[in-house]
Amino acid sequence: MKAICDRGALVSSLGLVGGVIASRTPKPVLTCVKLTASADEGLVLEGTDTEVSVRLATPRVEVTEPGEALIPADKLQQIVRESVDATLTVSTQQDVAHIVGQDSKFKVFGHPPTDFPAVTAFNGDADFTITAGELHRMVAQTLFATARENSRYAINGVLVERTGKKLVVVATDGHRLALARGTCKTDNTETRSAIVPTKALTLLLKLFDDAEETVQVRVEDNQILFKTDQAVLGANLVEGNFPPYGDVIPKDGDKKATVATDVLVSATRRAALLTNEESKGVRMAFTPDGLTLSSRAPEMGEAEISVALNGYEGEPVDIGFNPAYVLDALKVVDESEVQLDLKGPNKPGVIRSGPNFLYVVMPVNLQ
Repeated sequence: MKAICDRGALVSSLGLVGGVIASRTPKPVLTCVKLTASADEGLVLEGTDTEVSVRLATPRVEVTEPGEALIPADKLQQIVRESVDATLTVSTQQDVAHIVGQDSKFKVFGHPPTDFPAVTAFNGDADFTITAGELHRMVAQTLFATARENSRYAINGVLVERTGKKLVVVATDGHRLALARGTCKTDNTETRSAIVPTKALTLLLKLFDDAEETVQVRVEDNQILFKTDQAVLGANLVEGNFPPYGDVIPKDGDKKATVATDVLVSATRRAALLTNEESKGVRMAFTPDGLTLSSRAPEMGEAEISVALNGYEGEPVDIGFNPAYVLDALKVVDESEVQLDLKGPNKPGVIRSGPNFLYVVMPVNLQ
């Protein structure tokens, strides 16, 4: 194969595909990126760790000889990144790759392309379609709440559930739960759900960055596939049953506070300054007159911040929250104000932003 590539575009594409490629593995081919050059698609890059896979077409490429190559991803990425040329020629002879610029020549030993594991193709009709911007919002508003290391393997992933044209994305780590709602296009009225690994969705946020493009989504028996004109992202589904999230969302919050998002972010950050591992909670005292946030840590000191509420319904209530958990949610809301639904000091609180985002967070005990 032989292709003349725009260096900047190739750097970007290698960075995206590199997000799925394993750096340490007993199988050398899994540390490689597969390059396929053709007259129809130009230069296509593929990478996989056998759980998640990416297939990405690189723009601004002139293919002079069709063919395939399997090259160690880290070395190829380093060479392309450090080059000072506007274009690079990538060619192969048998299993050896040659990367040539105006003043440089590199020879990198690769592997037979036939050794690369097959990447699932997007065959058949989509289960539903959605704009990349809407999908990006829903993933960003939930992904942060997944469990990092947990024996309940199902909550290490994110639930994607479609009922007709309504889409719900949910994540939880047992201490908090984030839920985002959206709409999609489909002719299927059945309910379909899948638990998607966090690695795949982290890559999705980087891969599908054009808000206007359409993403096709197909759910198979044990895989989910996301497809645009330029890329296909595939992932094995997480096994197990996701917790019944509807049972976790409190319905009896009789105290409702409305506060400007930026005001609550600033106050929570400041109150968190005087917390530590032993006392990492911030007390929030809600009254019709306003909100007072306070914290204290032995041998450090105390903090108290008072802010105005845009509205409050119900009796006064004091409740403690982990400030990091509160800030995680406030970072992803897209409304100028949020509503907090509260019941009591030992009951979970709910943060709502418009009709499409809610966040349940467990209180902490403040003594």
